[in-house]
Amino acid sequence: MRSKRVLVTGSSRGIGRMIAERLAKDGWSVAIHYTTGEKEARLTEKALASACSGVYQADLSDRKKAAPLFAAALADGPIHAVVNNAGVYMPLDFLNSGDAAFSANFHKTFAVNFDAPVAIIRAACKQFEKQGGGKILNVASRVGFRGEGGAALYAASKAAIINLTRSLAVELAPKNIQLFGIAPGWVDTAMVREGMQERLTQINESIPLGRMATPKDCAATAAFLLSEDASYLSGVVIDINGASYFH
Repeated sequence: MRSKRVLVTGSSRGIGRMIAERLAKDGWSVAIHYTTGEKEARLTEKALASACSGVYQADLSDRKKAAPLFAAALADGPIHAVVNNAGVYMPLDFLNSGDAAFSANFHKTFAVNFDAPVAIIRAACKQFEKQGGGKILNVASRVGFRGEGGAALYAASKAAIINLTRSLAVELAPKNIQLFGIAPGWVDTAMVREGMQERLTQINESIPLGRMATPKDCAATAAFLLSEDASYLSGVVIDINGASYFH
């Protein structure tokens, strides 16, 4: 029997899928979440096999669906940890975009990257308090520390989740609730390779280790933070960027 259960948002592909697979390998029972990619979510379910403890759909651009997502997963069994991985990256010309486009970008970016995680964290931590503890892992980004031209709103949303992680780690430590973050730089996913094909050489040359991170690199760090080996850590946000940025 698997004694620990975790909800991983955005686990139908990319970093989220790899985190789900790694946690399953480490003995976790994993609840999968997806927004629109049911086919991909079912592939994750198949990869997890008996370690999958449910597949849940929720559009996290609607903040009102975030807490019900946690409630739906909780109804199927205890939850001991949450990974807030679901996110959106939508580049934007801050000055020259139209007002309607700017507003749409602002609201969706913060809804998915910050508002929904906040709602899930509140719901989860209320439950964790009753259970005597729990763990939250937030997937942030290098740009939450360093900023990025053309993606100011995305960077701001990730800075917000980083500082939420730190603040709640202090506030909730007496309740035995730990919060962590990971801050990947460039990650070698299908989305990056499709969108940045012409810049791949330049990107790799900008990283001292000579390559982008892989989803497995991110998953390994996430697995460590959620393990008992990290039982004395809380509030830390670990960079995964190949020595390309320090702060």
